[in-house]
Amino acid sequence: MSAPVIINIPLIKPYITQEIKDKVMEVLESGYLTEGPVTKEFENKLKAYLGCDYVLAVTSATTGLEVALRVLNIGPGDEVIVPDYTYPATASVVPIIGAKAVIVDVNRNSMLIDYDEIEKAITPKTKAIIPVSGFGNPLDYDRLDAIKKKYGIYIIEDAACAIGAEFKGVKVGNQADISVFSLHPRKFITTGEGGIIATNNEKWANWMNSYKHFGMDMSGSSREGIQFDIIGTNYKLSNIQAAVGLGQLHHVKELLARRIELANNYIHLLKDIPEVEIPTSLSNGQHSYQSFCVFVEDRNRIMAEMKAKGIEVQIGTYSLHMHKAFNNHPLVQIKGDMKNSKWCFEHTLTLPLFNDLTFQQQELVITELKSAVRQLKSVV
Repeated sequence: MSAPVIINIPLIKPYITQEIKDKVMEVLESGYLTEGPVTKEFENKLKAYLGCDYVLAVTSATTGLEVALRVLNIGPGDEVIVPDYTYPATASVVPIIGAKAVIVDVNRNSMLIDYDEIEKAITPKTKAIIPVSGFGNPLDYDRLDAIKKKYGIYIIEDAACAIGAEFKGVKVGNQADISVFSLHPRKFITTGEGGIIATNNEKWANWMNSYKHFGMDMSGSSREGIQFDIIGTNYKLSNIQAAVGLGQLHHVKELLARRIELANNYIHLLKDIPEVEIPTSLSNGQHSYQSFCVFVEDRNRIMAEMKAKGIEVQIGTYSLHMHKAFNNHPLVQIKGDMKNSKWCFEHTLTLPLFNDLTFQQQELVITELKSAVRQLKSVV
């Protein structure tokens, strides 16, 4: 009897080419390693791709969200509404700047923030919402814009996963007051660690740019040399990191098209497996598929079985109310029973998705997934 075939398919592989390595070596050899012209080129190319007026590179999406809250003067005494089903950073930044995070449930089918729950949670202290375009799935910006206008609050989008996603033909980064993207290695445009702030408001962009440069006057208009106008900090993205992202950004359209092609192939392969449910997305939106997620019963068992076969699968993200950090904290309020968020946490499985994943590898992934879910059905 032959030994079983060991499949080795990772969850994600960063797109690192010789072109990118050469660009990094060019920066290293230049001796200009901190934020400089390469970072500026990276910002400008992202600005052109996203179609927004201002883009700022920062150390992470987490610090980007913090800066966004600060520029809007949100702090002690204010409330910010966030979804429960998200990475902890979305909510954590709110208490960090002294405001209260009000955590609400999500829609069970899309895993995105529940718009009705947002309205239930709004009080006179509410200053902003941080909705998450989870896994690259665009939000309903028409609903969010209506809420914004009705209550006079800001929309700061946690678009960590959503570079390339669109709503009604417009890329994410243009609908919210401020959008923040991640450049973590799980993302298809990565700098190792890093983040991007996008906005169309010049005043906010200038303040945020100063804040991430220690509060420096960035206009270059001073006759007295460098001047520091505000109390700021260091959230700069280095030339080295930007060189990695810049090489990927040169191919962003092809990389995104490949992700969508692979996602559509997964959808095709799953169409005759009723035990596996695919989350919903807007008909007038374009998912960027930073992650391809499905819903399954007995997720942990299936995840363990697939990993044992050499297929790296993972959970979706976290249900915040289930974690100690967000319970009994004076600056966190859990609003509701979070039944949908808990369901999403327990049922979401993330499948491998990266640029050079082949259709044959996808077929192996789905074959093993089908075997695992059908095994559960036979036991039941």
